[in-house]
Amino acid sequence: QVQLVESAGGLVQAGGSLRLSCAVSGSIISINDMGWYRQAPGEQRELVARISRGGRTNYADSVKGRFTISRDNAKNTVYLQMDSLKPEDTAVYYCYSNVPVGPGSNVYTSYWGQGTQVTVSS
Repeated sequence: QVQLVESAGGLVQAGGSLRLSCAVSGSIISINDMGWYRQAPGEQRELVARISRGGRTNYADSVKGRFTISRDNAKNTVYLQMDSLKPEDTAVYYCYSNVPVGPGSNVYTSYWGQGTQVTVSS
């Protein structure tokens, strides 16, 4: 059983910073892509950032230059450093990890964290 445990989010003022982490545990052979999505009330879930096992990153245009994703493969943990936060960043943030279904497999199962609330006040 694979579990993803996210750190607590929080309430922060606009312009502030927050760091999220997500630790993966369980029967893991390896982890391919890891990343973060977010969902604001009444909105669809959107990709915030993702990072490959080798460190290649992708960001949503709305967070480029403000958010930084990183990972520690030894700890099976992904991080999201959020700087210059804006009220429109308010959402529930979900981490995910793509785990191979077997040794050497190119088929992956996506596992999700429980979600953590980030609220940015103006």
